Amino acid sequence: MIWFAWRQFRTQAAVVFGALAVLAVVVIVTGLQLRHWYDASGIANCAAAGDCDTVTSAFTAHYSWLQTLLGNVLIDFFPAVIGVFWGAPLIARELDTGSYRLVWTQSVTRTRWLAAKITIVGAASVAAVGLLSWMVTWWSTPFDKMANNKFDPSVFSERDIAPLGYAAFAFALGVTAGLVIRRTLPAMATTLVGYIAARVVVLIWIRPHFQAPLHATGLLQAPGSDSGLVKLPGATLAPQPGSWLVSSQILDPSGHPTNGRIEVRIGDPCVATHSCLTGYHQTITYQPASRYWPFQWYEMSLFIALAAILIGFCFWQINGRRLPTTSRILPGTRPDTPSRLEKTLDRDPAAHLDRATFTAAERPMAVRGKAGGHRLPDTRDGTDGSSR
Repeated sequence: MIWFAWRQFRTQAAVVFGALAVLAVVVIVTGLQLRHWYDASGIANCAAAGDCDTVTSAFTAHYSWLQTLLGNVLIDFFPAVIGVFWGAPLIARELDTGSYRLVWTQSVTRTRWLAAKITIVGAASVAAVGLLSWMVTWWSTPFDKMANNKFDPSVFSERDIAPLGYAAFAFALGVTAGLVIRRTLPAMATTLVGYIAARVVVLIWIRPHFQAPLHATGLLQAPGSDSGLVKLPGATLAPQPGSWLVSSQILDPSGHPTNGRIEVRIGDPCVATHSCLTGYHQTITYQPASRYWPFQWYEMSLFIALAAILIGFCFWQINGRRLPTTSRILPGTRPDTPSRLEKTLDRDPAAHLDRATFTAAERPMAVRGKAGGHRLPDTRDGTDGSSR
């Protein structure tokens, strides 16, 4: 069954992994050139010269089209594409066309049939996304060193091991949608919507709380300062480079949020003493840069756990429920379509052939016998036809 599943899938796998091989050549050639430009540009020592903006702008202009392709297109959408085009049709296509009936009436059990398909296609899905993630992570290393923002949400999901969890979840979600909906196109649409919704939920409400965030508070203006110089918001609160700033807000002297607005009128007494911001302070919530790899493991484990739950549900659904039925199958394409002989017997009440014995499990045997040149037994006269 594994070999049969591989034969069904090998064309799609060859196309995807062939495209990844071509992309790998482009990534290696351009990545080596990026590393040479990074070392020659002097970005690592530009802070001492005080001219980092010019240097970094010139460096980031290199291969901007490839940055967009790798980071904003391929690695962000590839797991979703895997779920939509590999996961959703995997079972839905079999149920939609009725071809599952031929397999299940043979010696292959439902569990073995489903396990073979999930093993082959699921492993290929995770491997393909893993290879792409490794290429993007390696190619983007000079840009990550320069920006030092791998914890940024727009970068976090494109690097290292988190995309492996996305691929497993998208594939499992597609398989589950196909098994439950039993129609290919609706299952594909459901997979896309469900995958995007899950990613948004994790980004906004779950990822910031993998570990308790840290908090810091600082005054916007030092007490007793009459110089009129106001500290920039968060200047004294800046966490270590590479940290993830989850939230930031400015509070008035009574501790209420200002919603980003501080009103000062020209005639206020504080204008003359330059003390209008006295008592205002800023509170920030952040995740330190040292938690990057733990968060990568947390996110990957979360999506893999969700994928395992969905796959377990698929095995329960396919073994614990009756055979699905479909009304969109054309006559003659399903093994249980009534034959001409069965229709004749329905019109002839005197026929002695028991229609119940002509089951879907026996029909493939009859077809094989006919293909081999053997005459099917005629039981209308009560004999087995052996004497003819």
